[in-house]
Amino acid sequence: MTPAAPAGSVLPARLATAALLMAGLAAAVFLLEGAGWGWVLTAIVVIAAREWAALAGYRRAATLAYCAATAALAWVLLAASRGPGFELAVYAAGCVFWIAVVPAWLAAGRLPRGAAGTAAAGLLALVPAWLAAARLQDDPVELLQVMAIVWLADTAAFFCGRAFGRHKLAPRVSPGKTWEGVGGAAAAVAVYYVALSASGALPSWAGGWRGGVLFAGVAALSVVGDLFESAMKRQAGVKDSGTLLPGHGGVLDRIDGLVAGLPLAALLARWTG
Repeated sequence: MTPAAPAGSVLPARLATAALLMAGLAAAVFLLEGAGWGWVLTAIVVIAAREWAALAGYRRAATLAYCAATAALAWVLLAASRGPGFELAVYAAGCVFWIAVVPAWLAAGRLPRGAAGTAAAGLLALVPAWLAAARLQDDPVELLQVMAIVWLADTAAFFCGRAFGRHKLAPRVSPGKTWEGVGGAAAAVAVYYVALSASGALPSWAGGWRGGVLFAGVAALSVVGDLFESAMKRQAGVKDSGTLLPGHGGVLDRIDGLVAGLPLAALLARWTG
């Protein structure tokens, strides 16, 4: 979720940037296919890897090498994932990272340190999500429906947190996030699920219990992803992961929830669909 109360002058820039990003991403999802969409995702993941390297304190040469390694691993896994078992294993690894490893780190107040630890954490965070976004684009509508879970949760948490936020969610990690914001996000996602279900627009593989796991799980993991990035920024002593996006900071600041939620969506889609 987004910090609860940025300066008023930041809000218009934040909303305008978010609208432009969503419109551009939606256009890319529908208009590009195969390698074209893959290269758009590669540009995003390279920028995110660069910001991750900066949070980890890498020097210039190490940063360049890390960005190149992240992009190369993503394409290698895409080529190898034509076998369904391998693809599921990649998504499962991402899910284990976000469901078990990251919450344990946050609860203990310990984050990965050192070049090897931070590099591995960044790869586990970014690459499964890249693969999920690349493969889920086989059905552009379903991909956007999944992404909308995170966008809606983030937006509802932002405004509910500003209006009603009183109880801190994780004050040591991100003082601006509140339980009221989380409640608003949960309510918004629940309404979104009911609306899609009632209209018959749910993905074919998201019926019954799978739909509940998809919407609740992606929304919950988006919170974990946001908290993890906040913790990394706090450890690095910075407010934002970058300055590329007006009103938002860096690319990681904008995609942290998607990075955490997409592997679960892809796992459910491929496993049950």
